[in-house]
This record gives sequence, C-alpha cells and structure tokens, in this order.
Amino acid sequence: MTVLVVGGAGYIGSHAARVLRRHGHEVIIYDNLSTGYKMLAEGFELIVADISDSASLTPVLRRVDAVMHFAAHAYVGESVTNPRKYFQNNVLGGLSLLHSVLDSSVRKFIFSSTCAVYGIPGKVPITEDMPRSPVNPYGITKLALEQALEAYDHAYGLRFVSFRYFNAAGADEDGGAGENHTPETHLIPSAFEAIRGDRAALEIYGDDYPTPDGTCVRDYIHVNDLAEAHVLGLEYLSGGSSAKLNLGTGRGHSVREIISTIEKVTGQTVPTRTAPRRQGDPAELVADPRRSETLLHWKATRSLKQIVATAWNWAQQHSASLKRT
Repeated sequence: MTVLVVGGAGYIGSHAARVLRRHGHEVIIYDNLSTGYKMLAEGFELIVADISDSASLTPVLRRVDAVMHFAAHAYVGESVTNPRKYFQNNVLGGLSLLHSVLDSSVRKFIFSSTCAVYGIPGKVPITEDMPRSPVNPYGITKLALEQALEAYDHAYGLRFVSFRYFNAAGADEDGGAGENHTPETHLIPSAFEAIRGDRAALEIYGDDYPTPDGTCVRDYIHVNDLAEAHVLGLEYLSGGSSAKLNLGTGRGHSVREIISTIEKVTGQTVPTRTAPRRQGDPAELVADPRRSETLLHWKATRSLKQIVATAWNWAQQHSASLKRT
C-alpha cells in the first residue's frame, strides 16, 4: 500500500513513516516544514506544501491508497492565547485536506486526534464512549475534525480511524527520529533541557493534586507503539469499518515518577521548581486501551524506562543540531 503521511516531518509522523516502511508500505511525506524538520524526512520522497494547497495535493493523491494526517498545531496553552491560529490550521486546513481526499479515489484516512477531546474526565481510565467535552481550543479543533470525519463517513464512504493519543513520548530505537519542539513543552525533553542547563529548572505545575504524590498523572506511550497502531489501523480500514480509538498503555505515571525514572536512566539530577497549577489541567488522564487492543490486535509493549532511554539517546545525539534559530 502507498501511504501519504501528511505532517510526516514532525515528531509522530516521522515515526509512523518509518514503521510503515518497516512493514513493507511505500511512503510519501507531505509537510510544509513550518514545525517539521527536513532531516526527519530523509530517505523518503518529500513534498513541501501546505494542507490547504489542493493544487499540490491533487496529483499526489492519485498515487496513494491511504492518507495519515498528523499536520496540526498542538500546544494547548498557545491555543488559548491564539485560537485563530488553531482554527485556521486544524479546522480550516484539515477540512481542505479532507475535501481534496474526497475529490480523489482515496477512501482510507487515519486521523491523529487526542485525549484532549474528552476535556476533564469524570472518571479514569477513560473509555471511547465517555463524553467529548474539550476545555481548550486545541481539543475543540480536534473534535471538529472528528465530527467532520463521522459525517463524511456516513455521506461519502470515507472510512477513517481517529486515534486519540494520550502522552506520546520516546524516540525511534535506531536513533533516526525523535522529539524536538520549539519551544519545548513536553515533560521528558524539558527535563533533559534542565539537565543540560538549557533551562534553569523543570517546572512542576502543581504539587497538591489528589494523586499519590500530589503531581499530575498521565499515560505515557512510546511513540513507536503508537506508530505501530497506525499500521494496524490501515489493515482495519480494509474491512470497511471506521473507528475512534484510544492509544495509551492503561497505566498512569506521576510527574515525580517520570523525574525519578529520568534520573535513574541518565544518572543525573533534574533541577526542579514547583509552579502553580495550569488552568484546566486534570489531575489524572489514563486511557482504557482495550478497544484498540481488541479491534487491532495491538498492545503497547514498551516500558517507561524504554521510553526515557530512547528519548535520552536521541537527545544526546541530535537535539542540539535541530534547534531552530
């Protein structure tokens, strides 16, 4: 199968491209490089264009059997202060991409969604049937695309899998791809910046939550476990059904647990500073991944230690060379 990986020069998209190739699929990467890195697309055909550029999309869609869509802005805080940017790209750009796909013969679509569509859950673990009540513009924009996909599935036969990610982390075991954002907001690479002295300290946002150690609990899934689910999602779509699925491990780790694991893996101390809670941060977000496990015959297998070790290896080798000026 030939797959168009939209946003394939970014963090998760680049890992999906590599895993697809390992499973024997042909991959074309489509990315405007606004936040992605050309280096992460090396070895693949790369088309540099925007998802709203139908003139560029139309000819490449004639060459592919399926589309994976990773091209979205994904900073929760920024979505609150600059929602226009998020609705413009994630909703209007996403719809433009969907319409280009509808005008082609492609009818298999994988969407990179998020657990942010649930908002603040009433209970954990979170199942796919729980209410979708996002509390920030980022989650709202992802929900909007999910709803468009549901309508287009019914009306036009565009089959889709919407994967609701929990906390993707780690790096490819071969060292060819990893995480690097500007600015960096994710916990593990931010901790590495504190170790290197690139930031004064890692901020712990709140230590008075109703959790065992007072810090937020999240479900961390290795990015390659997540990428492998996308490959199985393509196989699922061949059966003619659509699905909305959680991708997580089903186990939560607190911020302090993550810091402790980082210190054990790296042998270095993470400088920390306690800061006020961030508005809208739930105490605990943990997936119930059983539907993905059942429908896709998939399971996250990599441990938290493996997540941190692969991320640290990547950071040691690459992150300085990828920093944007």
